[in-house]
Amino acid sequence: MHTSTRQQDTRKFLLDAGIMPVVTVNSMQEAINIAEALYRGGLTAIEVTLRTEVAMSALMEIKKHVPQMVVGAGTVLTEAQAHAAANAGADFLVTPGTSPRLAAAIGAMSIPVVPGAATPSEIIALMEHGFDAVKLFPAASVGGVNMAKSLAGPFPNLMLCPTGGISEADVAQYLRLPNVACVGGSWMVAPDWIKQGQFQQVETSAARCRQLIDSINKKL
Repeated sequence: MHTSTRQQDTRKFLLDAGIMPVVTVNSMQEAINIAEALYRGGLTAIEVTLRTEVAMSALMEIKKHVPQMVVGAGTVLTEAQAHAAANAGADFLVTPGTSPRLAAAIGAMSIPVVPGAATPSEIIALMEHGFDAVKLFPAASVGGVNMAKSLAGPFPNLMLCPTGGISEADVAQYLRLPNVACVGGSWMVAPDWIKQGQFQQVETSAARCRQLIDSINKKL
């Protein structure tokens, strides 16, 4: 796939998602329950972080049981993980940061990729690889909403997916910025809810996310 086409696909899926649940799963059933609750609430994409031994298998299980959900792999740190996730059927990939070697590898992949960056220099390096949509991480720690606003000036064609330290209380501030396509977070999958099997809470929180996305209603 041509780089510009892939980047158009990336921007579209981020805008369509609006809010990206960032999920760490510990079992197959937990993964399915979370994905089903998020989808019932109205969220259409999920980022499964590759932080547990079951993550890659869980990604495949979610795709099997909730086929309407766009399922991606997050916390991709190496070229090997990127290819393994793509081979497992991931619809997209997300990195927390991006080395030159990893940028070259994911830049050649055909599925949407959202590479992580924390500074203007890192963003420029990613743009040199053809990326025009990046994950701003860790967003809250590197300046939050003000940082995202500031990046719009030097990078007018760049779309951001701020992630890291964002809560339900401040997500709207990010989403209303014209250069923010999507916001990543895990407030809608609170560990206590998951541990106690309170998936109705997950669904309710996801529904509030959906309502917010629809109220802002960004278009490509």
